[in-house]
Amino acid sequence: MTQVRTDVRVLGDRYGRVARDLRMSLTDRCNLRCSYCMPAEGLAWLPTEDTLTDAEVVRLLRVAVETLGVHTIRFTGGEPLLRRSLEQIVAAASALRTPDGQAPELSLTTNGIGLDKRAAGLAAAGLTRVNVSLDSLNRERYARIARRDRLPDVLAGLAAADAAGLHPVKVNAVAMRGLNEDDIVPLAAFCLARGYRLRFIEHMPLGPEHAWDRTTMVPATEILAALATRFTLTPAGQRGAAPAEEWLVAASDDHPAGRIGVIASVTRPFCADCDRTRVTADGQIRTCLFARTETDLRGPLRAGASDDELAAIWQGAHHTKAAGHGIDAPGFTQPDRGMSAIGG
Repeated sequence: MTQVRTDVRVLGDRYGRVARDLRMSLTDRCNLRCSYCMPAEGLAWLPTEDTLTDAEVVRLLRVAVETLGVHTIRFTGGEPLLRRSLEQIVAAASALRTPDGQAPELSLTTNGIGLDKRAAGLAAAGLTRVNVSLDSLNRERYARIARRDRLPDVLAGLAAADAAGLHPVKVNAVAMRGLNEDDIVPLAAFCLARGYRLRFIEHMPLGPEHAWDRTTMVPATEILAALATRFTLTPAGQRGAAPAEEWLVAASDDHPAGRIGVIASVTRPFCADCDRTRVTADGQIRTCLFARTETDLRGPLRAGASDDELAAIWQGAHHTKAAGHGIDAPGFTQPDRGMSAIGG
């Protein structure tokens, strides 16, 4: 019988929220240059010495899971598949146990390039599932958005994840006006036919050079209206702390039943139910994607801080988490770091 520990701390804040979901960034580097994420020429990557080592990543994961009660870990980037030791990190995380004796759920957010060669190994290491970015099924349009002609590689990665049992295979698509509205229905049909779980994401102010313009965002209402032209949708019910509102899709003659989600961070913020905490590839705690401040874990870790001291720093940072991201508030300012540096 598994003994449940009673000495666990939690990552609580002033609003009664408790973080159980950790987004751990493994690199700020990426092999795409998506227009909504970074400039065409790319970014100045972190120096290698500033990035957490494998041992440092695993130690922070242990503090999160065993001391702070984190139940879910999502590995992010940049592109986490660029971390050659990803399988070893996943295996080490899979060996951790929460205070109630359970292994944490491990997932990966990826652009899918190279996933076809690594999906089986990642599943064997303990990875539970994947989220793969796919903004268009039109090769030319995909290349225009990603600034790289890699659509066949992404599709191969999705198929490999499915074959490796990384279920549910989730597909993330950022809907942008003037770029890929025409892909909303085809992407849904593609994912339903293969059993993938599609989630559309509203374009958020995290792109290059503070260039976000609300008029380029396709809001949730328009996404759902487009889907309704072909599919019969029924709300799936309460989502809890999950970022996506989900709809059940009824089966028809040309597609099976399934689920489609919409992450409406801008028009339907879910901050009141947020259960996430984030650590960047250089060891900085971020309590929100849109936070303007960070708290350093790497410095104390390298200076010899104990696990209890690291946990206390993390708790202190999380206690000050803002009530919401404030995108619509007067004076909202986009974070200095972009998505690839923060970790999706």
